[in-house]
Amino acid sequence: MSDASTSSPTTGDLTHLDERGRARMVDVSAKGETVRIATARGRVLMRPETLRLIRTGGVTKGDVLAIAQVAGVMGAKKTPDLIPLCHPLPITGVDLSFELDEDASAVEITASARIVGKTGVEMEALTAVATAALTVYDMCKAVDKDMVIDHIRLLHKVGGKSGEYRRAGEPVSTDEPAQAGAPVSTGEEA
Repeated sequence: MSDASTSSPTTGDLTHLDERGRARMVDVSAKGETVRIATARGRVLMRPETLRLIRTGGVTKGDVLAIAQVAGVMGAKKTPDLIPLCHPLPITGVDLSFELDEDASAVEITASARIVGKTGVEMEALTAVATAALTVYDMCKAVDKDMVIDHIRLLHKVGGKSGEYRRAGEPVSTDEPAQAGAPVSTGEEA
């Protein structure tokens, strides 16, 4: 993996560009199916009073984290409708978790997406986090318009040709299936 600060990508490195530099959807038909998992994280910074309202269930619109959880799953499922060159994927699972960080006065959001397929689910995990964060903002904007959504990033991905990626210095849950990245048997080999 190259360091973005020391090298510039060429058109050949950017798979969503053709040889003339025009946008295209990557053809994944020749790729084999593997188990692919991606985990992303982000946060919503807010006033301490807003975080307290979320923690105590005092937001008048309802249970902020329950609604954000559903929104995150929906966001992952709608990724190809929002990101023009993403493939529509038959996602096999999306999980979100929320941590109320009193010290930072923030809601930390983590999302993992899984698929058995020919292309990764990084964008689905990132979109799940972004959609959940936007929902937290929407649910709480009546009491805190100064909230900030920030630091949305990919933490970990496994599966496919490029193998495993882990963001340095970021803890990631280790309960991911051991078979992630392994080729999938179609039963036709026999």
